Amino acid sequence: MIVRIMGEGQVQLDDSHFGELNKLDDELLAEMENGDGPGFRVTLTALLDKVRELGTALPDDALEPSELILPSPDASLDEVRDMLSDDGLIPG
Repeated sequence: MIVRIMGEGQVQLDDSHFGELNKLDDELLAEMENGDGPGFRVTLTALLDKVRELGTALPDDALEPSELILPSPDASLDEVRDMLSDDGLIPG
């Protein structure tokens, strides 16, 4: 799966990693619902770091269709809230 991190680029990520990422996504959703700004920031950073760690960055000149779009590391709580579906940022 191709994942885009806004403002950074694309990462090729194997579907087998989504269980691990969904745990962080669930934490992020709970922090957003509780208005926990500091917790939200820590978990968003952890989620994006995990995507970078588990995935393979595509070259900057590659332009593949992204199946999943994640917010930039400096996105605000409100910006991320606007991106959410019922499942959070990561479906499943």
